[in-house]
Amino acid sequence: MLPLASDYPFLDILGSMLVFFGFVIWLTLLFRIFGDLFSRHDISGWTKAGWTILVIVLPFIGILLYLGTQGEGMNQRALERAQAARAQFDDYVRDAAGSGGATAEIARAKDLLDRGAISQAEFDEIKRKALAS
Repeated sequence: MLPLASDYPFLDILGSMLVFFGFVIWLTLLFRIFGDLFSRHDISGWTKAGWTILVIVLPFIGILLYLGTQGEGMNQRALERAQAARAQFDDYVRDAAGSGGATAEIARAKDLLDRGAISQAEFDEIKRKALAS
């Protein structure tokens, strides 16, 4: 026989949802703390081991203690990592763009064509090679 909706009332559903979302939030905090903890270079391995044991043995107290004592530093380290990643990405884009690539080469050739330094056939050849690379 199929269970009826009255066998699982609304408040039980609401309670189950709150427990589920609380667990998801706790897991998110756990991963965030472990990510911050093991990416730090300013503390020793023993300190990392101590925080890890505390968070595993007393999970809620350990997470709350870490957030309370290291929360400001977590934010600062995350900001520094984001700025470093942005700078690395910007450097990569500048290197990939180089001196302008095919567009800049075609523009220089067009300028030479306009000044009469090269013929239309030479311009077409430069354009073809630039677009092929």
